[in-house]
Amino acid sequence: MSDVSTPEFRAGFACFVGRPNVGKSTLMNALVGTKVAITSSKPQTTRRVIRGIVHRPDSQLVIVDTPGLHRPRTLLGERLDSLVLSTLTEVDLIGFCVPANEPIGKGDRFIAEKISAVKKTPLVAVVTKCDLASRQQIAEQLLAVSSLANFEEIVPVSAESGEQLDVLVDLLTARLPESPPLYAGGELTDEPEQVLVAELIREAALEGVRDELPHSIAVVVEEMGPREGRDDLLDIYAHMFVERPSQKAIVIGPGGARLKDVGTRARRQIEALLGTRVYLDLRVKVAKEWQRDPKQLRRLGFYD
Repeated sequence: MSDVSTPEFRAGFACFVGRPNVGKSTLMNALVGTKVAITSSKPQTTRRVIRGIVHRPDSQLVIVDTPGLHRPRTLLGERLDSLVLSTLTEVDLIGFCVPANEPIGKGDRFIAEKISAVKKTPLVAVVTKCDLASRQQIAEQLLAVSSLANFEEIVPVSAESGEQLDVLVDLLTARLPESPPLYAGGELTDEPEQVLVAELIREAALEGVRDELPHSIAVVVEEMGPREGRDDLLDIYAHMFVERPSQKAIVIGPGGARLKDVGTRARRQIEALLGTRVYLDLRVKVAKEWQRDPKQLRRLGFYD
């Protein structure tokens, strides 16, 4: 039997960065092969550093998905940016994501400057969403991206169609250090189940709300465990926090219809994730201006 700790095996961490809504979470889910990060059409959906694990016979790639880097307007935004920048110094490789179907902007240049300052860490550019762009657009974007930083590789991919995903993993794993596996075989993420459940609830809540509301929603799973005397049913009690009573009314909807729909969609996703039937008790609470309140941010899991 071969020993995976021999020098031929490689393992390490690659961090995906980019401005909000460039497809980082969708790309990570596609590479891992299952949903470990929530996705949304709304920017700044990701609020935590989430790790997804890609297993190969000769390597183990741990992808670190980060919140989108941007110029923050709230204390929450400042903490998210700080989280991303500290993560960049701890990984073996940085993947800079830029969509193929949008022109390079100030946000992309801002991030390119930040990652270029992280010395001795290889940089790979990933041009995402190629299924939404023409061949000419993709070619022009590859050229534009090449001028932003000293990238070792620039790879066009599509998480939706699967195009070039194997090529991307080959390029990333080739740059990882020689190492035994960092996680047990078969493990796809190191996120606690309660965090994943909270994120799936927040994803369901993000669908169809007004543009300003996503940044005001936080979800905390207060209690989760099998129902007494039952091994086929999991009880989950969760609170969804918003910043103002008017937002609470939006989330609940007329006669509670919207909240019921959120609960139904979230429950389906949670059951698919955990492989068991779920009873979800979801309540909405107001935590006034929580994005700007250090005490409330800590309570909701956004630490200094």
